[in-house]
Order: sequence, then C-alpha cells, then structure tokens
Amino acid sequence: MLAPLIPLRPLIRQTCGDTPLALSEILEDGVNLALWQRQLPLHIAEFGALLVALNAPLAESLVIELGSEDAVPNVQGLAAICCDLDGYEGFIADVSWLVSAFACLLGARRIGVRLRLLDKAMCPRFHVDHVPVRLITTYAGIGSQWLREGVMDRRQLGQADAEPGERIEQIHCGEVALLKGTKWHGNEGHGLIHRSPSLKTDERRLILTLDWLA
Repeated sequence: MLAPLIPLRPLIRQTCGDTPLALSEILEDGVNLALWQRQLPLHIAEFGALLVALNAPLAESLVIELGSEDAVPNVQGLAAICCDLDGYEGFIADVSWLVSAFACLLGARRIGVRLRLLDKAMCPRFHVDHVPVRLITTYAGIGSQWLREGVMDRRQLGQADAEPGERIEQIHCGEVALLKGTKWHGNEGHGLIHRSPSLKTDERRLILTLDWLA
C-alpha cells in the first residue's frame, strides 16, 4: 500500500520591491512579509518632521467602512490638530490611498486605522500579531524591526534573554509593510516576528497601522 502523500508546507519567506505591486505578494502562500521599499515624497516627509517637532500628544483611531469596491475612504480629520501644517493635505491623500490599496488587495470592507506619535517602543519585545494581516508604515523616525524565519525560537517569543543581538532586519521610514499574523488561513504558527525599535530620549516616530476588520 502506498503511503499517503503529506502536502509540503510552503517555505516561509519575505518579499520586497520598489513599486506598490510588491504588496500583492502577501497573497502568496508562505509569504509573511511583503515590503514596498518606497521613499516618501518630500512634502509628506517634511510634514512628518514638522509634526514630530511639535511633540504634541497624538493617538488617534478610526474605523473606515467601505460599502463598495470603488468607495473612497474618508480619513479627513485624521491628525486634525496638525491641519495647518504644510504637507497636511498630501499626508491625508497618502493615507487615503493606502487604505484604498489595502481594501482592494484584500477585499476588505472594514478597516481599522491607527495613527500614533511615539516616544518609546510600543511593543519592545519580538512578537507576532494575532490578526490576519496588518499594514505598518512610518512617516517620521525609524521603522519597525523584524526577523527572518529561524533566527529566533518561536517558543521563546517575548523573552528578552532569548532575543538575537544581530541578524535583525529594519523597515525604513516611508516603506510600507504588510505583515501576516497567525489568523491568516494557512499561516497559523508563522506570523512575522517583529517589534518596535527602541528610541533614544529625544527620538520620536510617527506610525500608521491598518487592520483588516472585515
């Protein structure tokens, strides 16, 4: 009798590219990070720098409901305290485009949007997200850090003494990352391992995250 064939699990890997099409690779089996290696337009980068320099508290969340595929997400009012800063309209247009692209790629109709100005690491230990997929981009300051598969024992996630001192990968400011979590069908147990970077006393970072809610 022939032994039953056991399907091989796809090799866990990460992909990147310099166009928005790079983000579509998150749909491939085995890919738990798709990275668009973009550079922020100058006016948006300058807006981020101005917002950070203000050092005003900023922690905003909203839920975007999209009733149809061609619906335009309304993110007007996000970071409204900064609406008089040069580059604000360009920033809002960029966030709106990212929400639209995220929705189109995943077929999402409900998206959670979070914008934070951080002066310390929000999630300082290496961990995985218990979500299907999350978009992360940094508009000012340093980006998130992540590990390739096998660099750290997943059974020791969250333990400081088990974290690697090297072989840590860095997402740069302006780059757009799609991170698969443990709730993506077929990616159970293989969410991307990542963390927030540590910040110096005078450092700040402006970070946007999008979550697929429905």
